[in-house]
Amino acid sequence: MEKLLVINAHATVDSAASVSLQVGHHFIENYRKLNPNAPIEQIDLYSEEIPELDSTVLGAWGKLASGEELTDEEKRVTGRMNEILQQFKSARKYVIIMPLHNFNIPSRLKDYMDNVMIARETFKYTENGGVGLLTDGRSLLVIQGSGGIYTNNDWYTDNEFSHKYLKSMFNFLGIEDYRIIRAQGTNVLDKAEVLDKAKKEAEEAAARLASKVTV
Repeated sequence: MEKLLVINAHATVDSAASVSLQVGHHFIENYRKLNPNAPIEQIDLYSEEIPELDSTVLGAWGKLASGEELTDEEKRVTGRMNEILQQFKSARKYVIIMPLHNFNIPSRLKDYMDNVMIARETFKYTENGGVGLLTDGRSLLVIQGSGGIYTNNDWYTDNEFSHKYLKSMFNFLGIEDYRIIRAQGTNVLDKAEVLDKAKKEAEEAAARLASKVTV
């Protein structure tokens, strides 16, 4: 069975008040009903260790390239990065649950992307530039919560970078089936209506992903 990986990028990991988490839970409930035997894993970015690209990691990569021995801490951190990478690669369907932070993705989600965008693992370099290696029909659904509205073709639309970044990066890796559910406008619209609309979209997305088989 094809594994679904839920990437929870909400800083308050299990907040009952979070609109994006409520929609995410609704998606998972519906997906389980439609595909009860499908494996689902979840990684909570703000409660689990997600290594940053810091001096320890960069130093370890330099040593690996030159064949030098790693320190115990370098081995531990690079080992954790490999765990995250292999979990990501083993899935075929992905759901990212996230709030919009200052027009972009949460910082821990950027750290996560740095753990999975690894040359010769999820993409490769060619004479014509980088080429994605995850070209077997994988799917990504982003469930995004925001207080403002970002689809009015105005300044906010132009400067909503999270959507552009995630779509571009996953496309780069070879994952072209990208969808987004926006639970948006909770600061300016009726929150219950926003939530109801997003949950209906989540039900539709769950039905589509539950029936999809990668090739």
